[in-house]
Amino acid sequence: MTSSNPATVYRLDYTASSFLADRIDLVFDLAPSVTQVRATTELHRNPDSENRDIVLYGEELELVRIAMNGKVLAKPDYATDNGELRIPDAPDKVTLVIDTLLHPDQNTSLMGLYLSNGNFFTQCEAEGFRKITYFPDRPDVMATYTVTLRADREKYPVLLSNGNLVEEGDLPNGRHYAKWEDPFKKPSYLFALVAGNLVCREETFRLADGRDVLLQVWVEKNNLDKTAHAMESLKHSIRWDERRFGLELDLDRFMIVAVSDFNMGAMENKGLNIFNTRYVLANPRIATDLDYANIESVVGHEYFHNWTGNRVTCRDWFQLSLKEGLTVFRDQEFSADRTGSESGRAVKRIEDVRTLRQLQFPEDAGPMAHPVRPDSYQEINNFYTVTVYEKGAEVVRMYQTLLGRDGFRKGMDLYFKRHDGQAVTCTDFLAAMADANGRDLSQFERWYSQAGTPRVKLQSHYDEKNRTLTLILSQSCPQTPGQTEKQPFLIPVAIGLLDSHGKDMPLRMEGDKAAPNSRTLELSEESQTFTFIDVAEKPVVSALRNFSAPVILEYEQSDDELLHLLSHDSDHFNRWEAGQRLALRRLLSLTKAVQADRTLTLDSAFIDAFRAVLTDTALDPALRELALTLPGEMMIAEKTDEIDPAATHRARQFMRRTLAENLEKEWLNAWQENRTEGAYRPTPQDAGKRALKNLALSYLLLLDKPAYGRMAIDQYHTADNMSDRLAALTSLVHSGWTDKLPEAKALPDHFYREYENEALVIDKWFSLQATSPNADTATVRKLMKHPAFTLKNPNRARSLIFGFCHNNMAQFHAADGSGYTFWSENLIELDRINPQVAARLARCMDQWKRYIPSLRKPAEQALRNVSEQSLSRDTREIIGKTLSA
Repeated sequence: MTSSNPATVYRLDYTASSFLADRIDLVFDLAPSVTQVRATTELHRNPDSENRDIVLYGEELELVRIAMNGKVLAKPDYATDNGELRIPDAPDKVTLVIDTLLHPDQNTSLMGLYLSNGNFFTQCEAEGFRKITYFPDRPDVMATYTVTLRADREKYPVLLSNGNLVEEGDLPNGRHYAKWEDPFKKPSYLFALVAGNLVCREETFRLADGRDVLLQVWVEKNNLDKTAHAMESLKHSIRWDERRFGLELDLDRFMIVAVSDFNMGAMENKGLNIFNTRYVLANPRIATDLDYANIESVVGHEYFHNWTGNRVTCRDWFQLSLKEGLTVFRDQEFSADRTGSESGRAVKRIEDVRTLRQLQFPEDAGPMAHPVRPDSYQEINNFYTVTVYEKGAEVVRMYQTLLGRDGFRKGMDLYFKRHDGQAVTCTDFLAAMADANGRDLSQFERWYSQAGTPRVKLQSHYDEKNRTLTLILSQSCPQTPGQTEKQPFLIPVAIGLLDSHGKDMPLRMEGDKAAPNSRTLELSEESQTFTFIDVAEKPVVSALRNFSAPVILEYEQSDDELLHLLSHDSDHFNRWEAGQRLALRRLLSLTKAVQADRTLTLDSAFIDAFRAVLTDTALDPALRELALTLPGEMMIAEKTDEIDPAATHRARQFMRRTLAENLEKEWLNAWQENRTEGAYRPTPQDAGKRALKNLALSYLLLLDKPAYGRMAIDQYHTADNMSDRLAALTSLVHSGWTDKLPEAKALPDHFYREYENEALVIDKWFSLQATSPNADTATVRKLMKHPAFTLKNPNRARSLIFGFCHNNMAQFHAADGSGYTFWSENLIELDRINPQVAARLARCMDQWKRYIPSLRKPAEQALRNVSEQSLSRDTREIIGKTLSA
């Protein structure tokens, strides 16, 4: 912990490492209280560096011995200062032998080597390897690794590391060893080891080239029955990457290991992926449809990193989106392809854009706004953000939109041909895309260097006499921290036109031979005009189809035009978007009415539009569920000048209740007609039906009719899957029926007793209570005293503390400031345990300066109370930027 401001690292200050590593041999003698590590590293001088000093990094290490080329070193042969070990004026070739001692049982940060449920695990991205040994721990230093693990055989029968197992055997005193070799050079952040009492599901899998490989999913014994879906997801991922990008698994085996204490979702360590149990364990009893989908997506994401991140990695951490944005795009495409239908692809696209808008757009407008390729950081852990990941994926998607699917594949092929085995930059990826397609993409690089969400304004004019449609597109981008002036982006804007019958119209420009029904315009200047000819009638414009760029579209359309798009647009995304715009328009009006203490009303035209979607059985149930889900409270707040959480919450609740009252019959029909028959299947089709059914149930429970409460209770007791059971319980708790019906009151306790040995389900139990509109800080504080709660487990902390602070907007922003006090107290305590998780909790207050005045003062006081503490680098950077924005 530190009270001083950490140093800022700048991208433009990058210099190559003075020495490069050729190979490293690691030997671990594993024990919980004291683990001994011997690292033997062969290095050579980097010809691109003028520095003759060896610079190694280490944190929280007990250095026992260091020798260079056989000579034991003592100060002043080397110096240690602020996490660096420096050996001055070293020879051109060096073999270093370094002995360190670690204390895994004291490591609550979950970075480096730590214990979870008595087993050893590592997490080295971004800079965790320096908690294991002194090493040039930076992504552009790549070496081959040999790893020997020694441990007590009875306590730790399984010993795993990267690559291939080459040797194992017994040692004296009941100990044993395993030796692993990774034939591929990698940076230290991809190193991993696992040692413990684990079991595995394994299969032999034949690759496209005819090789047989071993696939393993390692878990604690009581979880083995929950690994089938993860294994199937891994096989689907391997096959998809072979077919879509021609990329094959390059090792003899591929391992997934599940751990319950983990800061992130998963980690792509070469050949040994370590996962949060949340993204591995599933069966119908404990996992929802969303859990099943997330497991497949995350398994795919980490497997795809084998090429986009491991075989080709980042030169420095500023290039993080080179691997993460690209791999998020790949996992999005994988998940979309796995749906097996165009409507399924649209559902996936809508879900991804909702995430972008709810999380990334606010980040772009807040104190932590940064480019996809940041220019500076104080703590790299703070830049594992939705901008780097989700906006980075949108940047990659725009390559495919601009170049076409085949052109994108050509660019990928050239990228791997040029850079396999290298640590490179985002500019190298852009160059591969440009060169493979013969295009000048120099302007496109601004997507990497400029922060903020661009705004695209569209104006349209139809000339009935000449049958032309003129579109004027203009762009701008708001100021962001450190960037006051922005240059025009290259923005792909996909356009369609609908006639009065809702049919797509041909789009022809002067000189065109073909007239497609949809085309992508390239906006590269501040303002451009595009004219379409032979337009038979005044069309309704369908703009930014499939969300072709991560921008805010400003285009005034009447309710009638939006209703036309909602009813007829062939682009499923824009059909959904029209409904969201209609709803948001009314929600903003209702929010103002709440603030002005006016009577709240909802027009019949909007209710009828909702009814039409709800009863349109030709539309995929999953699409209907998305179309009928109102914009979230944060989405509404982002569109207001000042954020008034209480008013926003009341406006949205009024709209939901009004829709429940006016569409009661239709909601009931939807609940009845979308029940699934037979054994549970987590298919997109069945999951979509369950989603629509359970949305209908949540609306019905807003009505003061005990029959619906009992209907939900019956669903809870008879459900054969967690999706239906959890949805019933959540709706009962959130709508207050657990206080109204005696039969419902006991259900939260019943749920807990039923699943008290299933940690992931208990996370859901904490979360559903923390996010209830009825849960104030007193409720959450009481839950924190429950025997099952601990701040030390990230999943548990996220389920309750984050659930309340991030996802219970009205209660967190209580007028008395109690939510902010709760946040500050828990942030300070969590920072002492796990700075990385604490820094994410700190982000709750990004928008505090936009709160209404009565909330701004207690919010600022809470922030200042935190800032006066001795904080980690991670949290201090967030709090400092939030206060000074």
